[in-house]
Amino acid sequence: MHRENRTYSNEFKLQVVQAYLAGEGSMQEIATKYDIRNVSQVKAWLKKFKEVGSIEAFNRLPSTGSGARGMKNPLKGKRTHFKNVEEERDYYKAQVEYLKK
Repeated sequence: MHRENRTYSNEFKLQVVQAYLAGEGSMQEIATKYDIRNVSQVKAWLKKFKEVGSIEAFNRLPSTGSGARGMKNPLKGKRTHFKNVEEERDYYKAQVEYLKK
């Protein structure tokens, strides 16, 4: 069985966090009340909100899963066939600079 990921608006996330902080129930009760599949989602929103203290906590950040500490890889999607030696050299220089970060 395949489930699609749900996306929630920043306003909805803030509403859920504020409901929890106002004592409207446990995290599990809040998750159930707002039809959120997993209580860990509420925990993650609460943690982000406490770190930032505003709705800005829910703005999407660059993925850090690539190991690039949130930086975009300038080489991703680049071709690896080169017209000349200089082009190939520049490509590898860019790779080295990216990996240094």
